Amino acid sequence: MAVNLQEDDMNALKMAAIALMVAGALALAYGGFSYTKDTSAVKLGPIELSVKEKETINVPVWAGIGAVLAGGLMLVFGTRKG
Repeated sequence: MAVNLQEDDMNALKMAAIALMVAGALALAYGGFSYTKDTSAVKLGPIELSVKEKETINVPVWAGIGAVLAGGLMLVFGTRKG
């Protein structure tokens, strides 16, 4: 049973293209994402006060559109043989 490396590369390229398109679509739909970061505010002996900060990262519309287009181009032109 021979392994076709070119076919494996094509499958990896298709997966990367689809992931890029999904990420771009999510960026367009939500416009960004947020996460919570724990920081140590004060440490006084055995007592430690911590603060949870909510950080928000906005994804520009042009980046979402670019990701969808780049994924689409990868999918179309990357799968052509010859």
